[in-house]
Amino acid sequence: MNKSELVDAVAAKSGLTKAQAADAIDATVGAIQEALKAGDQVTLVGFGVFASAERPARTGRNPRTGAEIQIPASRLPKFKPGKGLRDAVALPVAVAAPVPTPVKTEVKTEKVVAKAEKSATKAEKSSKKGSK
Repeated sequence: MNKSELVDAVAAKSGLTKAQAADAIDATVGAIQEALKAGDQVTLVGFGVFASAERPARTGRNPRTGAEIQIPASRLPKFKPGKGLRDAVALPVAVAAPVPTPVKTEVKTEKVVAKAEKSATKAEKSSKKGSK
């Protein structure tokens, strides 16, 4: 979504004209910029927090030459989304039912049959020994 699409959406939802919606958006963005320039933070409950962060001066390297360079201190804007925004954007987590492990019934059945035959053979042998 670009600015003109945002203006159209705000105008449609608020009942303002497109010019009034554009002025409202410009005024909002301008107020946030001025607050951040002054070092303040702007908190919109449920949406998030706009703040400015200080970066200290540091030494870096030119990747092409490997020479050390001095990077000056700077201030940059940061945004931390609020819970309402995070919840609105987050994908629903589907709780998957546990997947049953496949059971090799054929192998188990063969083993059971083999055990039964073995025990039957033992029983026959012991009964033959007992009848002698």
